[in-house]
Amino acid sequence: MGKIEKEQYRSELAKRQQMIKDASLPVVVVLEGWGASGKGSVIGSIIKYMDPRFFKVYNMDAKSEEEMRRPFLYRHAARLPKIGQFAIFDGGWMDEATKSYLGKEISAKQYEGRVESIRCFERQLRDNGYLVIKFFLDIDKKTQKERLDALRNNKNTSWRVSKEDLWQNKNYDKFKKVYREYIKATDTPACPWHEIKSTDKDDVERFIASTIISSIDSAINEKWVPEIPENRFEMNESQPLSTITLEDKVLTDEEYRAKLKKLQKELGKLHNKLYEKKIPLIIAYEGWDAAGKGGNIKRIASALDPRGYEVFPIASPTPDEKQRHFLWRFYNRLPKTGHIAIFDRTWYGRVMVERLEGYCSENDWQRAYNEMNEFERDLTDWGAIVIKFWVQIDNATQLERFTLRQNTPEKQWKITDEDWRNREKWDLYEGAINEMIAKTNTKAAPWFILESNDKKYARIKALETVIAEIKKRL
Repeated sequence: MGKIEKEQYRSELAKRQQMIKDASLPVVVVLEGWGASGKGSVIGSIIKYMDPRFFKVYNMDAKSEEEMRRPFLYRHAARLPKIGQFAIFDGGWMDEATKSYLGKEISAKQYEGRVESIRCFERQLRDNGYLVIKFFLDIDKKTQKERLDALRNNKNTSWRVSKEDLWQNKNYDKFKKVYREYIKATDTPACPWHEIKSTDKDDVERFIASTIISSIDSAINEKWVPEIPENRFEMNESQPLSTITLEDKVLTDEEYRAKLKKLQKELGKLHNKLYEKKIPLIIAYEGWDAAGKGGNIKRIASALDPRGYEVFPIASPTPDEKQRHFLWRFYNRLPKTGHIAIFDRTWYGRVMVERLEGYCSENDWQRAYNEMNEFERDLTDWGAIVIKFWVQIDNATQLERFTLRQNTPEKQWKITDEDWRNREKWDLYEGAINEMIAKTNTKAAPWFILESNDKKYARIKALETVIAEIKKRL
């Protein structure tokens, strides 16, 4: 590739930066391949004339201690770019999954689960507006060894050769077999693979540059229409909210105090066991406005070691969050192993408020049921306990509590005009909630209904449920 041709490709790439910005298209470029295949040097050539304000390069070789205590896809999802920007991964989820499998850190079954999670992750990215461009740089065993030896024999480059690179070359045939099977399993219309023999640096640079340019042009000119996947999850039976009995779910003050003290003490002990066994716990709260979520969360949290949990009140997404996949802000709030995350409102806003208020398209919220089931499956496969609460009250109880808040000065901050507007849509919300529970009440991450006309009853039931689910796991 001559100098003029290089300048031409680099100029075209710079133009595509402006084009993706104008089109609000986020682009993820993933370079996978053998050690010493030249990924780093190619990335350096590709980005040379790009505006550094609108791309970020990530070297994904080593996991931090913090990342090792998070789900498999966490560190990749956390680095997703905003709309109109590039994220370039030097190594990605393929490299991590295959090395973990070949290094016997995970079983064949776990590896199979990771490959399925990757397929779902890539499909979700494409369906939610991302362009994912995947490259695999291929070299033969002899060429790899020659390059590694040359790097090792130069004092200025010897640091670039890792034990993993040498191990990979020694076990080249095993790696090659796994790579071939992985590429075949993850080569999809949404996110196809682009493979090239990495023998000539100029050829590789030309191939990668031209592929990025053509992929961006196609993504801008040919609108991707996502399909709504069929439900493939094992489900629990669900009942409509209107059939749930609330009147007899009542505790006296004396019963409440006695049970509360005993259950909180038990939960505190179980929290220590979760930490010892490095089991993460995720508690997700949804419910009607004024149903008592805050008080319920308070009774759970006050039983826990404050060093080992965090409560996340989820409001409307920030401008930064709106520019990424809707699950991005929840990936970033996942707990470490042995810790607890409590969500006051959750990812289910996608199929309630975002659906009913028109903040996303029908295709978006129809797909979201499956996307959220996949997200929760990844969490449970990671080892997390996922508990989802719907806090249920009837229409009359909500009106009574709204009126009390409106008429009590110290509680007026809890009531807004939006609360009253949402109340007018009670029937629409109830229909959406019934559909949400029916389509996401999976065996792995079931919904639990907290009857909350009597808040004391709901608080005790929540504590009992959390304790029972932890004990089941332990």
